[in-house]
Amino acid sequence: MSIRILRSGLLSTIQDLGRYGFQKYGVIVSGAMDSFALRIANLLVGNHENSPAIEMTLIGSTILFKEDSLIAICGAHLSPTINGQAIPQWRPVYVKKNAILKFGQYMKGCRAYLAVAGSFDLPKIMGSQSTYLRANMGGFAGRSLKENDVLNFTVPSQQAINLMQQLSIQIGKRQFTATKWFIGGSILPTYQNNPIIRIITGSQFAYLTEESKQKLFTKNFKITTQSDRMGYRLEGAKLKTSEHLEMISEAVSTGTIQVPPDGNPIILLSDRQTTGGYPKIAQVAAIDLPVVAQAKPGEKIHFQEISLEKAQELYLRREKEIEQLKQAIANRRFL
Repeated sequence: MSIRILRSGLLSTIQDLGRYGFQKYGVIVSGAMDSFALRIANLLVGNHENSPAIEMTLIGSTILFKEDSLIAICGAHLSPTINGQAIPQWRPVYVKKNAILKFGQYMKGCRAYLAVAGSFDLPKIMGSQSTYLRANMGGFAGRSLKENDVLNFTVPSQQAINLMQQLSIQIGKRQFTATKWFIGGSILPTYQNNPIIRIITGSQFAYLTEESKQKLFTKNFKITTQSDRMGYRLEGAKLKTSEHLEMISEAVSTGTIQVPPDGNPIILLSDRQTTGGYPKIAQVAAIDLPVVAQAKPGEKIHFQEISLEKAQELYLRREKEIEQLKQAIANRRFL
């Protein structure tokens, strides 16, 4: 079972939830920018939530399905079509052999995730199939996908096989069909233009000048075109510390906000370095990391303070909802 890439898109890579346990050796985590969308796409097609999927940025790939397949597309709305007909997102979609999936204009968000039942059959490097482009490691030959790449996938789970059998009955002469049920409501992140991002103040926040502390929460910050999977560089009000800090590099994580000497904050993301020597003024709440991942260069971000306790509460609630969703999908017996 396999697919062929007919057109690569702007930047399409294989990602899972990341490469953990090796940061002490200087190996970055990498993984999906929007881990929520990747997890849900995998669950919808009966895969383990950490299975590899295709992450597409702004301009998606064009893909030929060489076998009947069960897919799910989550995250950004990049106008997906099968043989010219629009297909729905956030639900399982049964696609017939020789169908062509194409992505068009982006309507909302920045990154879409395509999961295929059975998952992509790729080697694990340090426990992960994620692509780290700078090191040419993981994913498909350590690089972004190119025209004529063929990706094989393994045998789908029994859950996926059962759903494919049901959907095959109703597909008729069409090239695809989808379930009537889908993922929606409050469990979905609030993907929106110019988002409000909740942050927890960091270990060096106290060193900001009083004026800079006020600016952090009252001014908008624009995502620059120098942004990438390593981090979003922001511009707007310059943030300054009250004294020059001679810092020893410290561990950083996804969502760490640093302020370099030029005063323009940087939000560290999936391909971030393992340590950082700039002041760490804040941390994006885990609940809003998918929202950050779907923001595009040119958009503006507004920061809002949240307590650590509230951020933890929201994170645990989201994880409980995902666990309930997982059980609901696995137990569905109807389309």
